[in-house]
Amino acid sequence: MTYTCKNCGAMANSPGHLCNPCDEKEKCSFCGTLETDPKHMCKDKLSAMNFVCDGCGRLSIESEHLCAPQPIQ
Repeated sequence: MTYTCKNCGAMANSPGHLCNPCDEKEKCSFCGTLETDPKHMCKDKLSAMNFVCDGCGRLSIESEHLCAPQPIQ
């Protein structure tokens, strides 16, 4: 299933990977909590973050989880 951001129109396979996703709750693939906040940050993963999205500011360990990834300097 494909989800579309209500703000920027970006598309993703997971609603949590958009800056303003639909209202469906999804389990976080990293920590397992049921999360609705699109900018959810797993406390244990914060130190391992390597990329930031240039569009919405979300952090990620892997660049493919972001719509406009930029390496964290």
